[in-house]
Amino acid sequence: MSGGPAIGLIGGSGLASWGGPALATHRISTAWGAPSGPIEERVVAGVRVFFLARHGVGHAIPPHRVNYRANIAALAELGAERILTVSSVGSLREELPPGTFVLPDQFVDFTHSRPTTFFDGGRVYHVSTADPFCPELTRFASAAGEEAKQPFHLGGTYVCVEGPRFSTRAESRFFREFADVIGMTLVPEVTLAREKGLCYLCLATVTDFDVWQEKPVEAADVTRTMRENQHRILGVLERLLPTLASPRSCACSHALDSAQI
Repeated sequence: MSGGPAIGLIGGSGLASWGGPALATHRISTAWGAPSGPIEERVVAGVRVFFLARHGVGHAIPPHRVNYRANIAALAELGAERILTVSSVGSLREELPPGTFVLPDQFVDFTHSRPTTFFDGGRVYHVSTADPFCPELTRFASAAGEEAKQPFHLGGTYVCVEGPRFSTRAESRFFREFADVIGMTLVPEVTLAREKGLCYLCLATVTDFDVWQEKPVEAADVTRTMRENQHRILGVLERLLPTLASPRSCACSHALDSAQI
């Protein structure tokens, strides 16, 4: 088994069997409850990977009911230092059609019912999320996409909405004023990872144009494009993981150093 850095991989059930049979299955209880499901441990390309299906077995947990705190805490307890997520998004831009891969560099939070911090009392930390995604992971992922001939669109703002419904046309036109892609799962995953001092990167895969376009979003269209994107993103991950075998050189692990009031 690899003794190097461990990676947390959060995504859909289509990634569950990637990398071969699991070496171990971890069922963890955290101070914030149970994660979405069991966490499968594998070694892929010499890197220890902990896979967690964000929406649980059979995609049974809607985005607003995911226990994000338990998910991030469980991966951190297992020793994950970097978190990669594969997330489906809608496009708010003509130049980002379905099938595009995006590495967002900013987010705007339009969720309203999710616990967003590990620090609910006793100690108060105000972590910086000025640059919410790990620059080192971004650099590695961009290079892996180029090598796999599946290049990422670099940069862009992800607006995270509560879900599980899709946007109205008015909302979609409003979001286009400041965002590039729209999804339901980035927040609070990204901020919780920062509080734990973990590197975090969202590998966003565009499945549809949001309803600023004439055609309304339909779940069947999203599901079809998700399946088409899956084998392509696996090719990127196969090239990305070996580059993560070395220790981190970013500042993500120091997020709390100057955050306490």
